[in-house]
Amino acid sequence: MEAILFDLDETLLTEKPLVAFFLPQIYEKIAKKLGIDRESARIRFLREVMSRKNTYEWHDWNFFFRLFNLDLRYEELLTAYPHKIRVFPDVIPTLEWLKEEGYRLGIITSGPKYQRLKLRIAKLDNYFDVIVTRDDLKTVKPDPKIFLYALEKLKVEPDEAMMIGDSLEQDVYGAKSVGMVTVWINRSNDKGYNFADYEIRTLHELRKILEGLE
Repeated sequence: MEAILFDLDETLLTEKPLVAFFLPQIYEKIAKKLGIDRESARIRFLREVMSRKNTYEWHDWNFFFRLFNLDLRYEELLTAYPHKIRVFPDVIPTLEWLKEEGYRLGIITSGPKYQRLKLRIAKLDNYFDVIVTRDDLKTVKPDPKIFLYALEKLKVEPDEAMMIGDSLEQDVYGAKSVGMVTVWINRSNDKGYNFADYEIRTLHELRKILEGLE
């Protein structure tokens, strides 16, 4: 194995504390703008979000801010509240070990270019040789193009690379379709489908998998 690629959100870090912080403010702004109560605003906003699940637009908070004509940018929220982006505790030790072992590392995210800012804020950007966002190819996972583009940048063949992510549909299916080894990180202990080559609860388990592949 030459290269290890990761999804970003809910694989290496979580933005949930930030989202929980700004959503009530979003509902308040929509309620005032549309002259409706806060609960109706909440339902309207979340309905728009869920109706686009896993589409190109779904991965971009700014799309939904624009949809409701809100004077907000996600980049500004990230910059103003960096402490609300939480890196999982197993991430840095794992990345340090992978770097020491000489693996090439990459990120493949369906999020827009502000994912790069998120990585900088989380102090993770310097670990990666390649960072690919949806804006690089105007497509999202599981489109094979986004995986093949990252592999080309890393100069590795699909069977020399491993993809790790929390989404069976986007990360595992997408990477499998191009011939990569796939690892489903199931931090929430969800029901699986034995679809990934490996299933782990924590990134610490990667060491055993990689040593077994040598």
